[in-house]
Amino acid sequence: MPRLLFLYLIKRIALAAAVIEFALCVPVVLSYLLGSLSAAAVRGGLVWPALVGVAPTVAYVALPMAVGVATALEFSRMATEGMIAVLYALRLSVWAVCRPALALSVFLVGAGYFLSNFVAPESAGSMQDVLNVVRNSLNHRMLDPARFYTFENGVKTLYLERWETPDIAVNLFLRQISVEKNQEQTITAARAEFRRNEAGVIVALTKGSIQTRALDSTEVRITNFDQYAMALPMQGSGGLPKRSWRGVFELSAAEFLAQYQVARADHRLLAEWTTEAAMRLGVPLLSLGHALLAIALTLTYGNITGRRGAGGSLLIVAIPAAHIVFLVALQSLLRADARFALLLALLLLAEILYSIRLIGRLNHGPARLEPLASSNDYAAHYA
Repeated sequence: MPRLLFLYLIKRIALAAAVIEFALCVPVVLSYLLGSLSAAAVRGGLVWPALVGVAPTVAYVALPMAVGVATALEFSRMATEGMIAVLYALRLSVWAVCRPALALSVFLVGAGYFLSNFVAPESAGSMQDVLNVVRNSLNHRMLDPARFYTFENGVKTLYLERWETPDIAVNLFLRQISVEKNQEQTITAARAEFRRNEAGVIVALTKGSIQTRALDSTEVRITNFDQYAMALPMQGSGGLPKRSWRGVFELSAAEFLAQYQVARADHRLLAEWTTEAAMRLGVPLLSLGHALLAIALTLTYGNITGRRGAGGSLLIVAIPAAHIVFLVALQSLLRADARFALLLALLLLAEILYSIRLIGRLNHGPARLEPLASSNDYAAHYA
């Protein structure tokens, strides 16, 4: 195939894939964020960390569908306009016609592996940190008035009557228990200002009192104050609070492979590890499988003579259907039993081999053995 035509076809498919990828990712990411973040979380400035955390994962999961649909659309356009018949008339083999799309899909397989094994694990923890803040109310701007909140496994209990500004509360109540000091403190203040620092939040209290009681005594000591400051384990300016756990989806490539020795000893952990392995290793390879399938179905069952037919749109729908079936099977079967990984691998291999077989039959068919003199002859031959 001439180099100029090769680059032209790659650019068209790449542009279509980029547009479809954007169209797929935006609604998925937005719907996930809207379902996970409350209005208070949005006010607390958690949208950007959540977006960074979820976007790379959605991008590499949607990439194979975008590549497959873009390839199907481009080959359907070429068939409708009679361009494929012209390429055949120029004595180009079927594989030569497929080469631009296959070269792009192989490149995008590499891009998918980069996203799934390096970018997505690095950023996935950001979304989990956001969920940790949301579920545990660790952002002071997310605190609703007239509601009790507990922190540090119930050791601290906080209540405020109303907000005067986004950072200043009126009539604050705080109860905290210290096992080390063997005491319980109840703090009340007429006004409380929340100030973030690198490590967390400092609460500047004004005009209040501290009631201190030993855990093994009923005697209460009361101290009044005009100004008092204390630290709270909440989101500071230095970043989101650290979690005490890490998911398998957050591990780097080397850490993930090393985790197999630990996961194999537990059935549940092995299922989680296998599911993540299938996502990281299997999903990017679908870019090549879906591209091959799109080409094979379009060239085999589409109309390459330039006449419009009703089958073109059905062929395009086959790609999203195959992708969704694979993802649903991956998430449901592997979480039940890791041994289903063999079945998913066979399905992926079957898609690739079936597509290669269809394209190979076209490449070695009678029409390829005796190339026709012109595109009109070729169209007449298949009419």
